[in-house]
Amino acid sequence: MTQLESLMKDHFIEYASYFILDRAIPELRDGLKPVQRRILHTLFRMSDGRFHKVANVIGDTMKLHPHGDASIGDALVVLANKDYFIERQGNFGNLLTGHRAAAARYIECRLTDLALEAMFHPALTDFVPSYDGRNDEPVVLPAKLPVVLMTGAEGIAVGMATKILPHNLIEIWKAQIAILKKKPFKLFPDFQQGGLMDVSEYDDGAGKIELRAKIEARDRKTVVIREIPFGTTTEGLIASIESAVGKGRVKISSIDDFTTEKVEIELTLARGSDAKEVIPQLYAYTDCSLSVSSNLIVIDDRKPLVRTVSQIAKQLTAGLKEQLRRELEYDREQLVDRKHWLTLEQIFVEKRVYKLIEDKKTAEAVRKAVWDGMKNHKRLFVRPMADDDVSRLLELRIRRISAYDIARNRDEIGEIEKKIKAIERQLENMTKTTTVYLEGMIDKYEDRYPRRTKIAKIEAVDKRAVARQNLRLSFDKKSSFYGTEVRGDQFKLTVSEFEYVLGIAKDGTYRVMNAPEKVFFTGPMIYAEIFDPDVGVEFTVVYRDNKRVAYAKKIKIEKFIRNREYRLISGKGGRVDLLLPVGETGTIHMDFVPAKRQRIKKADFDLGSLELTNAGARGARMAPKPVGKVKLEASAPAAPASKASGGAKKTSTSSKKSSRRTAKGDQGDLF
Repeated sequence: MTQLESLMKDHFIEYASYFILDRAIPELRDGLKPVQRRILHTLFRMSDGRFHKVANVIGDTMKLHPHGDASIGDALVVLANKDYFIERQGNFGNLLTGHRAAAARYIECRLTDLALEAMFHPALTDFVPSYDGRNDEPVVLPAKLPVVLMTGAEGIAVGMATKILPHNLIEIWKAQIAILKKKPFKLFPDFQQGGLMDVSEYDDGAGKIELRAKIEARDRKTVVIREIPFGTTTEGLIASIESAVGKGRVKISSIDDFTTEKVEIELTLARGSDAKEVIPQLYAYTDCSLSVSSNLIVIDDRKPLVRTVSQIAKQLTAGLKEQLRRELEYDREQLVDRKHWLTLEQIFVEKRVYKLIEDKKTAEAVRKAVWDGMKNHKRLFVRPMADDDVSRLLELRIRRISAYDIARNRDEIGEIEKKIKAIERQLENMTKTTTVYLEGMIDKYEDRYPRRTKIAKIEAVDKRAVARQNLRLSFDKKSSFYGTEVRGDQFKLTVSEFEYVLGIAKDGTYRVMNAPEKVFFTGPMIYAEIFDPDVGVEFTVVYRDNKRVAYAKKIKIEKFIRNREYRLISGKGGRVDLLLPVGETGTIHMDFVPAKRQRIKKADFDLGSLELTNAGARGARMAPKPVGKVKLEASAPAAPASKASGGAKKTSTSSKKSSRRTAKGDQGDLF
């Protein structure tokens, strides 16, 4: 068992490490997952300026990627649709509508000029054998672009997931310049879909953003969606709108989608609705408004690490600076090599070293003559001469002896010396060199990559405030059921899904509910009204228990657990005789239950003497004997502000103002 556990542990760790490092999480240096890197490397090897069939690209990439053509094709389409590295020809799907790309045999692609300029440098790329050892693939591409921030990434690995939102390329470059100049900077996401974005909680990539569609009111009865939030498509957005319409949350009569290269979803409003009312409802109940969280996990030095946007930008800036330094040193080395050869050639010709080999009869003698002749001028060498240099000198064409070629040789050496000095000046101040490079890239590509998503302060839509009163409640006396699925003729109310309803039955049970579909009351209902938990409601309750003892109490219902049954009557049995709203008082006249030798047959009780008590309290006993009849006399009129009233025929409907009162908390919260 121990050996099995050890084996499983080792294998699981290997599997998890492979999945994290080599499949799901992007590498910080070039911002790519392995499949993306292999696709770009394959396109670079195939690059000849013309378009290539995607099927051919997939086939060549399979030499490096061991996970099949489907994963390669899907990754290529996603990468191409980001509009940075792969130029498309044909149907690559539609990012806005969600339509899939055509089959790989019908579409073509090639690298963009941006990719060719800033993603490759074979001489400075480290290669490792592919999975089958037949080919070489790059460890990372020598990218000079902030790929991980500009393209974003999503991936689910073993025990971790990353979600890096895409940012605007031009803004990243400007932030890198600010980093080089040691100035403050901020970076925020930018999406191809456009839309509106609130970044107040982005927290440098460790928080979330609020996204909204761009919605315009064409007129009072027509609303047009022009841009959609990141992570949605027009089909998904329309489906969410249709769902909201089906639930009665939004009143829309028709939806027309005219989306092509730009989003245009036209909504025709139903009778009784207008644009000012519907637009907030779209934000509240559909995918027109979304919250997207960010979680930046990248592979850095073969380890998955959590980073912020600022940290990544600084690391990428340092990496760019180092990459430019390596490229300049490589260019300088190439120029020095060229100058070395031209200098040897110049000495060989101008000093007439070639004359020394005219009378030599063996190869060894010829080479020795060249060595001896060139050695006399070694003070002019750029670096020591090697055997290969002798071989090249002996292969010079006779034309190089002409005055024309001698002059051209001198001119080329002069140009090379100027270039070497320019490179050395750049290497002396790499901060300035990197800044100049970034400024040049901004000038070249600024018009191609404008910001698409508008940053704005988004006020949260209160769903309770914009909710429609679209739920109709009623009570069926025969079945004692109350709710939206009940077809009764008593206690009819029209409420929204967020409003609370207080229902009280004759047996003293009551509930505070959110528009129930169907709920059973053990006794006939005597009260139903919209309930505001922030205000509560006061009643004077007159009831008799199971022994017909009469009680009265003044209560306020304000604390409750939603859908839980409570009792106004202490003990089992009994019935509510009167339920008076706040402000209504009077005298209760009681007739006692007839009994032998009963001298006192009735009594009165002044309700004005009651003090506010708990809803579950027994209350004040109004008479010492069982009561047969209860009657309210000398009643004062109810206060104008009160909405509550008693009696079995209560069928009130809330005013527009009360319908907008909202409750706090979720199911199970105690108020």
